[in-house]
Amino acid sequence: MTLEFRVQHDVDTDASPSLPTSSRTGFRGLLDRFARRRDVLRARRTEAQLRELADLGSLLSGARGVVERGWIQHAWFAYVDEKGRTRKASSAAAMDVAGRPLMGACLVGAVVYAAGGPHAVHSQRVQRALDVVWHALAVEEGTPVLWCPAPDVRMGRVRDLTSWNDAPARTSAEVAGLLLTAERVAVGEAERIRERAVARSRA
Repeated sequence: MTLEFRVQHDVDTDASPSLPTSSRTGFRGLLDRFARRRDVLRARRTEAQLRELADLGSLLSGARGVVERGWIQHAWFAYVDEKGRTRKASSAAAMDVAGRPLMGACLVGAVVYAAGGPHAVHSQRVQRALDVVWHALAVEEGTPVLWCPAPDVRMGRVRDLTSWNDAPARTSAEVAGLLLTAERVAVGEAERIRERAVARSRA
């Protein structure tokens, strides 16, 4: 596998929520303004994280649907070519699938396809979704997800997912089950973020 997964960062441009203003002046007023700005930024960050996790949950559900319709090993995609023959495409030939009927996908290929297809392979959505899937595979459920690993670590995790998918005794039901667990991980992350936001608001 030769694809490089790049890390991107969220940029949120939503309007800031309105917060009460302070009548204090001087240094104390300055501190109040800093505190309000901090709270606004935290609220915007929380909203962005929750939106992303909801999107990841939908993506993972879509990937599970892809696997349930057709699952393969030792390639990313199985598709029908222009002559009606079923072909398999590895990561290096993933673009051959564009515009052609999909017959099946491996674990990683299903995530890529659910995100929009081979052209989306380097997108942050795919990278984050694979972070969640690897977490569901390798880390005890309930543990917070470690986001944005180094590129070489992320590539190693993609290889882990590929090897797990291609194990001789693996079944499509197990792959779909892992994606369902990944959906639960995304939900758990959202719950953790909400709880943290509530705790801050009460502090």
